[in-house]
Amino acid sequence: MSLEQAPKEVQLAVDLIELLENHRLPPELVLKALAIVERDYQRKVREQQPY
Repeated sequence: MSLEQAPKEVQLAVDLIELLENHRLPPELVLKALAIVERDYQRKVREQQPY
């Protein structure tokens, strides 16, 4: 399967990995930042859900 035919989340993940690797950031820093991003997007998902 080519990347163009991969699910959108896989395409985005590949783009994010490439971006982070191009910046040559320490993996520990990347993981800490991704944890913050995940918490933020989890909050956004919760806020979209009807009560």
